[in-house]
Amino acid sequence: MTHATPLAGRRVAVTRARDQSPELSAKLKALGAEVLELPLINITKEVSNDALADVFLEFGSYDWLVFTSANGVRYFFEEIRRIFDDIRSLGLIRLACIGEITAEAIRAHHLKIECQPKVATAEALAAALIETGSLDHAKILVVTGSLNRDDLVDKLTAGRAIVDTLQVYKTEQTDLSADPVAADFRARGADAILFASSSAVQSYADQASALKLGKNAVHPLAGSIGPQTTETMKKVGVTIGFTAKTPNLDSLVEVLVKKLGS
Repeated sequence: MTHATPLAGRRVAVTRARDQSPELSAKLKALGAEVLELPLINITKEVSNDALADVFLEFGSYDWLVFTSANGVRYFFEEIRRIFDDIRSLGLIRLACIGEITAEAIRAHHLKIECQPKVATAEALAAALIETGSLDHAKILVVTGSLNRDDLVDKLTAGRAIVDTLQVYKTEQTDLSADPVAADFRARGADAILFASSSAVQSYADQASALKLGKNAVHPLAGSIGPQTTETMKKVGVTIGFTAKTPNLDSLVEVLVKKLGS
């Protein structure tokens, strides 16, 4: 049985938004772990109808459609289906994205990705798009959330592209001060805590007092899903215990098992 459940007796804290953690939690439970759900962020659709109207009126003139997260893909295509009822309304636009989780979300719509850098960062995506040689005066639509940094847009603009952004969701920190799972985490700690986004790391740092471990609590190893999350962990002073080899959930779980597996 040990082999089938390498995480038996291990406590693992998951920090994703509540409606986005079931898949990761299920993987961990199947390996025998006790999962503590600490949803440090909440993600909701937020899109301005005026902005949407502006974008869709001139949609045929965009050369590239760029996604920086799976949430962006999810909410953008919800709007496409609501307004057009036919995915062919996308026309001949080329698709680019950051990260394998985002890529999987795009491929689920049976769409081909034409630019995806090996490293899952905004800088790498901008460089990869510039390398295609197609940016000079090209029109690009970047689909974003409320917390997206301007690095990507700035670099694409510097590459002579005309860039518009469309925000389709917002990310907010949750307050875990009265959460019973957070109380359990404070009292007993965990063997590991997993971060799948920079915004969850930032919320963890901002809510340090609500998550401060007690005297006898086990201090968890902190796991990161990829380069941007790792960068934020360094910035806020969270010690990195391990990082996924490729930025996806399976890889994160794989490294966790290597670190903690019985």
